[in-house]
Amino acid sequence: MAPIDRRVRVWAWLVQRQGSVGTKSDADVIAMQSRRMPSNGFTNRMFGAIVPGTEVRDRTAAGPGGDIPVRVYRPAAAGRSARPLVLYFHGGGFVFGDLRMGDWMCSSVAVTVGAVVVSVDYRLAPTHPFPAAVDDCYAALTWAAANAVELGAAAAGDPSATRIGVMGESAGGNLSAVTCLLARDRGGPKISHQALLYPATDMTRVPAAARSLIISEPDMLAFRRLYLGEADPADPRASPLLAVDHSGLPPALIQVAEHDPLRQDGVRYAAALRSAGVPVRLTEYVGMPHGYLNFPGVCRSARQAMAEICAEQAAALVVPNPPAAGQAA
Repeated sequence: MAPIDRRVRVWAWLVQRQGSVGTKSDADVIAMQSRRMPSNGFTNRMFGAIVPGTEVRDRTAAGPGGDIPVRVYRPAAAGRSARPLVLYFHGGGFVFGDLRMGDWMCSSVAVTVGAVVVSVDYRLAPTHPFPAAVDDCYAALTWAAANAVELGAAAAGDPSATRIGVMGESAGGNLSAVTCLLARDRGGPKISHQALLYPATDMTRVPAAARSLIISEPDMLAFRRLYLGEADPADPRASPLLAVDHSGLPPALIQVAEHDPLRQDGVRYAAALRSAGVPVRLTEYVGMPHGYLNFPGVCRSARQAMAEICAEQAAALVVPNPPAAGQAA
């Protein structure tokens, strides 16, 4: 087992000082959700900021429970006529998280891959329990695909040229995997790649967290209770690992962390996809805790992991521009 960076240990200690969500009442959790992360030098250093060369616009997408706030990231530089379209679903145990959480990751993908990235502010539990988040994420996918031309991800008259990817970390990794299952089973939109970053894939089990630094076993139990309520944890919309059939799903990048109680969720899901004939790249970031991509100012592997995500998305999603008239192919 790789040694844990001292900065990561200090950060984990600070996180633990905030107290476990397992000790909070529903009212406490709802009150915590109203607090927004400030943007200042410290938070930008710890959590990352929008990278230069990104255009950002806040919009809304039509959803089953009303309008869904979304944030759209595009590269500022002019480029190809058909850009990849990537849907991003943030982490936070289905209980916490907002659009600010994805600024660094989404803008990195927009600029590096040359993609249009749509970050989805899906409804949160316990006010909106399962399957509200699932319904919002699928609705945002269908909205983005239908509006690909307006979003700048497709040439006018040819939205079918756009390739679509999904990505998300932790709870967002779960929602990304579930959205792929729904898109396959509901006849679209077609997804060409999924980036599942330390995803939760089996809600029927809560793994022991003896080696965990960021998320504890009481936290995981609380998140599951707040999100699922009385719903069946074996429902594939909650536990994509338990879907009857994983064939026909898009190629996947799955990243896991060595010191993460959810590590086996990602490993097991990679095995299930491979058994169904789905191409998978599984990468373990040694010495890293749960959530390493959310703390690029603390976790040394975050930028390497982000580079891997962008490389895999570019390979799967970028369609080369056709040669100009009179130019050799």
